[in-house]
Order: sequence, then C-alpha cells, then structure tokens
Amino acid sequence: MSITDTRKGQWWFRRGRFYTSHALLFLFALTTLFPFTWMVLASFKPLSEIRQTNPLPSEWHPENYTDVLNSKDISFKKYYFNSVFVAAWVTLLTCFTSSLAAYAFARMCWPGRDAVFKLYLATMMVPGVVTMIPNYTLMVQLHLLDSYLGLIVPASFSAFGTFLLRQFMLTISPSLDEAATMDGASHWRIYWDIILPLARPGLIVLSIFTFMGNYGSFFWPLVLIKSEHLRTLPIGMLYFDSIYGRQTNLIMAASVMNIVPLIVLFVVMQRHLVRGIQLGAVKG
Repeated sequence: MSITDTRKGQWWFRRGRFYTSHALLFLFALTTLFPFTWMVLASFKPLSEIRQTNPLPSEWHPENYTDVLNSKDISFKKYYFNSVFVAAWVTLLTCFTSSLAAYAFARMCWPGRDAVFKLYLATMMVPGVVTMIPNYTLMVQLHLLDSYLGLIVPASFSAFGTFLLRQFMLTISPSLDEAATMDGASHWRIYWDIILPLARPGLIVLSIFTFMGNYGSFFWPLVLIKSEHLRTLPIGMLYFDSIYGRQTNLIMAASVMNIVPLIVLFVVMQRHLVRGIQLGAVKG
C-alpha cells in the first residue's frame, strides 16, 4: 500500500469517527431535550389534551401562564421574588467570604496553613443531612427561624468556593504581592485592588454555581420556612402541585417559568463558565 493510500485511509477514518461521534451526540441531545420539549408544549395545551399522543396542541393556550401568575391560591410572583432575592444574596456573600478565605490560604503564609486547608476541604465530605439538625438548632438560638436571614446566612459559606478561588489565586504571580508590599499596601489593599480583579473568572464560575444551586434549594427552606410569604419557588411548587394536582397544564407552565432563569443564566454566562473552569485547572 502506498503512502497516498495510507493517508486517504486515515483521512476517511478520521471523518468517519467525526461523523459518528457527532451523530451520537445529536441523539443524546435529542434524548435530553425531549422531556423539556414535552413540558413546554404541555404548558400551552388545554387540560383535555395533556394525555394525548399528539405532541403539538390543537389550540395554543398561553393564558396558562397568566393563570399561574394571577392565581389566588398561591403567590407565584412572591415565590419568584423570594428565590431570586435569596439566591442573589447568597451568591454575593459566598463570593465575598470564599474569596477572603481563598486569599488567606493562597497568598498568606502562616503556621499550619496547609493542615487547616485540608481540614476545611474535609468538610465537603460531610453530607448536608448530618449538619441539618445543628444548623436548625443554631437558627433557633439566633431567632432566625422563618426569616430571610435564616435562608441566607447558613448558605453563605462554601468550602468548595474557597477551594475553587484558591486554585485561581495560585495562578497569579507572587511578584504582584511583593511589589504591592514594597509600596506599602496592606493585605486588604492587595486582596481588593490586585488579587480580586485578577480572580474575576473564578468569581464568575462560583457565582453561577452558587446561584443555580441555591435557586433550586429545597430541603433547607422546607425545614426553616413556615410563612407562606417567605416560600421560595421549590417550596411553592410543592404546594402548587398539591393545590393543582389534576391541572397538569398549569403545573407545566409553572415549571417552565421556574427553570427559565437558570437556562438564561447558563446560556448568557456559558463562555465565562468554560473559560473560568479552564483557567482554574492550570495549577493545583
């Protein structure tokens, strides 16, 4: 066999592998998108057509969404506000506390630093259910039950966020710290004016993960919140399902509105998310 034939064979092999892999990815994407597509289409159907095999509604009913938003049985708009409000504050505080801890572990030298960091990371292996009762007891003692602070404060500290930002800060040249120290800058000035702006990709990644995780938090709000006006969307969807148990079209409309902010956030920030993860993996 000549060199030309060998090269042609390799070219066809690469093209075949390329098309095969993309075909498999396309099938996987269709399988993943099918439940979401069905949910969106069902949200525009009348209740009588929900169980029909025809995926498209014979008559579109966008008023399903207005019926959910204007429902007198539940305050869906308030649930929306509570989820976004709590998730936004948790994201802001988590980025702040995690960046402070990451700076101490990555840029400051003090006795036992590495040992403390390993112990701090070890807390990630403790299931959240184990710390649920101690956290609840602490909220009782602090009189934070059934309040926004009870939802925000316990979730505003993250060992994962500290680890993630520490990895970013380790990639920043130590010469910047040395130059700032020679100019008389304090640790706070170095952290706020030098390290934090350079760690912006890591902060973006952490903010996306934190917002998405807290926006969909269910168990802690279920335990902590008793008042109807403080319910977040996951808790509100639980009561919505019990009230509208047989109106699947309204439940699907509420579910679509529930996940739309997460989809928009991911699509808008996807480029920053991928770039931030890549930069954070440079040095460990």
